[in-house]
Amino acid sequence: MSHHDQAPVLTFEHLKDPVNFLAFGLGSGLARKAPGTWGTLMGVAVYLPLQMLGLVPYLFVIVAAFIAGIYICDHASRQLGVHDHGGIVWDEFVGFWITMIAAPEGWSWLVLGFILFRLFDIWKPWPISWADRQVEGGMGIMLDDVLAGVWALVCLQVIAYFV
Repeated sequence: MSHHDQAPVLTFEHLKDPVNFLAFGLGSGLARKAPGTWGTLMGVAVYLPLQMLGLVPYLFVIVAAFIAGIYICDHASRQLGVHDHGGIVWDEFVGFWITMIAAPEGWSWLVLGFILFRLFDIWKPWPISWADRQVEGGMGIMLDDVLAGVWALVCLQVIAYFV
């Protein structure tokens, strides 16, 4: 099967496993169209209370979510028999949260962070494209979105610096 194969179709049955519930973004990954975008939107919803933590606890949450995500995404991909099924969106959560590290407050910055993360996640400039092709398993699923989040974070901070 190809790297981003969409078979099998996800159903609510898949959410009965608590690990899959997380992997499929609390259900957002079940969206038939643009599950990565829907997963990122759910990541935004989870981000809203996380942003109040302060920088150090927020960074701790990201690191913990990344480490857990390696297992979570690997578990779901093994159950589905597809390396990086589009419905696995935990990686979008973590990538978006990375984008928003030390982001300025306000809805405009939240929207800009969302757009930047989705652009880098879809466009996949180097080294995102390399990681997407070369790294297998849960780490591979997580790594391209982490790198997209880093690219988006850098862009967001540069824009914030000059605005």
